[in-house]
Amino acid sequence: MGKLDGKVALVSGSGRGIGRAIALKLASEGAKIVVNDLDEAPALETIAAIENSGGQAVACNGDVTVPDFGERFVRAAVDAFDGLDIIVNNAGYTWDSVIQKMTDEQFQAILDVHLMAPFRILRAASEFIRVTAKQEIEEGRAVYRKVVNISSISGLYGNAGQINYAAAKSSLIGVTKTMAKEWGRYNVNVNCVAFGFIATRMTEAIGDAGKTIEIAGRDLPVGIRPENIEAITKTIPLGRAGTPQEAADGVYLFCTPESNYISGQVLVVGGGL
Repeated sequence: MGKLDGKVALVSGSGRGIGRAIALKLASEGAKIVVNDLDEAPALETIAAIENSGGQAVACNGDVTVPDFGERFVRAAVDAFDGLDIIVNNAGYTWDSVIQKMTDEQFQAILDVHLMAPFRILRAASEFIRVTAKQEIEEGRAVYRKVVNISSISGLYGNAGQINYAAAKSSLIGVTKTMAKEWGRYNVNVNCVAFGFIATRMTEAIGDAGKTIEIAGRDLPVGIRPENIEAITKTIPLGRAGTPQEAADGVYLFCTPESNYISGQVLVVGGGL
């Protein structure tokens, strides 16, 4: 028996990295997962890992910034598993520059993936949540649903070279606190996890040649200079980067029944950073 038996979860960006770790963690506790990634192959790998461990999962792949993605995502959960209990807004990437070099396109692209996409997913889920919760309340049943939005310490404290990312992640905290107030009457706990320095492909060490990932037809640089990784690590009281699994554990805390009276909060998973 898992703490999330019978629950249905949407996890955006769950083909790789932290999103994959979140999907696997929730599935290990009994949740049925709707997996999402830009690319089909990593999503199928996540689904296979879940199914090989005895869980259930389906895919809803594609770009979360497409205007109708939220409706498709929610519909995938309801069609496949006849329910929706957990929403984790995790998908995203970075596209850094100092302000004098940042274009409008660059700024807007990061707002689209980290802010507009979660807004549209939550808006798409609102009708199911409202109607279902009202019926449950009329029947005298208290069923708690969970939303976990993924922010960053950049959104809390700012970070040089990330005005777009910091703006989006800071705004997502405002979304969290607002939705906690709007959806409290429907027994929905809405919280936020702000990650510190987590070891993923976005933060791995790079050499002089650098590394890129393709997003929406753009080759975007990823990774951090080894000397910068060393400097960041020295500021972390626990003395190391976090793992994707440790990041997922922070999200899981807000998905458990023990969080039924916690809402509108921001939890920093950063090793004390």
